[in-house]
Amino acid sequence: MNRINEFNRRIAEKITSFVSTMWCAYIFAALALISLPAAIKTGDVVVIVAWIAQTFLQLVLLSIIMVGQQVSSRSVEEMIKETHTASLGEFELAKEARKIADQELKELKEIAAEIHRVIRDIEGKK
Repeated sequence: MNRINEFNRRIAEKITSFVSTMWCAYIFAALALISLPAAIKTGDVVVIVAWIAQTFLQLVLLSIIMVGQQVSSRSVEEMIKETHTASLGEFELAKEARKIADQELKELKEIAAEIHRVIRDIEGKK
């Protein structure tokens, strides 16, 4: 069953990668235009509208929409990468700020301990 699923997945990927190109949209448009003269020859508005909706638009727009989705996907992917990079930079800055804060806290504790020693010494001399 896994082999069949893998085979089906690869076939679907190949077909999708072909259909989601502008070249495929051009081929579909040419294919749809073959039947246009016959639709026009009928003189029937319903047949012509059906040709536009069912033949031309469905064939051509399928590929164009898929191309548009790829473009949008790349744009979102780029935004995610930029956000990730910025987040990593901010994380590094936060780590550095934490190191500085830890060092400052250590120094403040040392100063406080020294102040306490001085106070004890003063109190001890009284």
